[in-house]
Amino acid sequence: MAKQIRFNAFDMSCVGHVTGGTWRHPDNKADRYNTIEYWTELAKLLEQGVFDGIFIADVLGTYDVFGGNHDAAIKHAAQVPVTDPLMVVSAMASVTKNLGFGVTAGTSYEHPYPFARRLSTLDHLTQGRIGWNVVTGYLPSAARNMGHEDQLEHDARYDHADEYLEVLYKLWESSWEDDAVIRDRESGVFTDPSKVHDINHKGKYFSVPGIHLVEPSPQRTPVIYQAGASKRGIGFAAENAEAIFVAGPTKEIVAKQVSDIHLALEESGRGRNSARIYAMLTIIVDESHEKAVAKHEEYLKYASPEAALVLMSGWMGVDLSEFDLSEPLGNIKSNAIQSIAAAQQTGDKTAEDWTVGDIAEYSKIRGFGAVIVGDPSEIADQLEEWAEVTGADGFNLAYAVTPGTFEDIVKFVVPELQRRGVYPTEYQEGTLRQKLFNKGDHLAKEHRGYQYKVNKREGE
Repeated sequence: MAKQIRFNAFDMSCVGHVTGGTWRHPDNKADRYNTIEYWTELAKLLEQGVFDGIFIADVLGTYDVFGGNHDAAIKHAAQVPVTDPLMVVSAMASVTKNLGFGVTAGTSYEHPYPFARRLSTLDHLTQGRIGWNVVTGYLPSAARNMGHEDQLEHDARYDHADEYLEVLYKLWESSWEDDAVIRDRESGVFTDPSKVHDINHKGKYFSVPGIHLVEPSPQRTPVIYQAGASKRGIGFAAENAEAIFVAGPTKEIVAKQVSDIHLALEESGRGRNSARIYAMLTIIVDESHEKAVAKHEEYLKYASPEAALVLMSGWMGVDLSEFDLSEPLGNIKSNAIQSIAAAQQTGDKTAEDWTVGDIAEYSKIRGFGAVIVGDPSEIADQLEEWAEVTGADGFNLAYAVTPGTFEDIVKFVVPELQRRGVYPTEYQEGTLRQKLFNKGDHLAKEHRGYQYKVNKREGE
């Protein structure tokens, strides 16, 4: 049986997400990000295409590494202005029945006690379709605006996140028993107090003695998303994540990431298939190869090389404005830059030949991911090859223009994949977790959070 393919849409509540500059394209509606209609129309489109969900990225700071300030980021709308991703979920849920919602929120700057309530609220309002992308934060500007001189060191951020998750698991899983809410109108008892418990957490970073403020939601714990690629990040994902996002410019790089994650999941005792892995891709498609290529070339004319360098500088922590566009990448001391260049040894152009200008051009419609261009059959062929070579479960699809990129995928790619029998034609019933794994609404027994469950069966 051919490997099945899953789609997830990758967006952000801003004008310029992964691709900077294309907001100027007449077909791009990204500047409507601050309207309810943008999000509800997109949600209906994605559900029509049987997408697993929409993953909404977020940052709590500006990209101010390039040029030593955030002027270029502001000029190009490179992930600024940006609004709160959680606020649009209820609106999208109201016009859909099956689409899942993965929202990004950091562990560094919000206390877990009110955050637990926010996500439980969304899990109730979406009838169990909410997921949380756990990020520890990577922009120093966010730390400064939250009253810190800088963010915690990389591994220390994950130590902090470990306890953050422990508090949340206790609130979501151990505070309220499944049958605590009885709604007995005759006796006047809404909730049995004997079945609601203080969590009594006291740790290095947090002290939370009381109860969760929300009755158990359909999933209790939302589906946990994660995208850390470092050794520490993969270890964190192996313990917590149920959906994992990876990104790389080639199939071979992504295959190595997927292999490392599968190994970590096995070593954690959860099993290699306990998390769905989505590889980032941008798809440019039209009814013919020639039209798809022309569309891609048109988008490239609008995309901004400087905006690409703004984002790359922020992601890598290297101010690329300090270098001439002709500067060889080999002269720049950055492992991240070297790995991208090494992946692009095509023809007679080696990694040593790549320049700052090359990386600006290369990344302006892809970020760290890959771009595939073609007619529906060509795209389907490439997706099947990517899925087979990388071992990924599906694809986290970024856009060149929105909603146009997603409209093209739903119009051209989804029917072709369905015709081949490698893409779902309808949704499975149930919560987001049930749709992803077909094993129920709640955390699996092997998951780290399950140990806190108050209603564990005898012997578990």
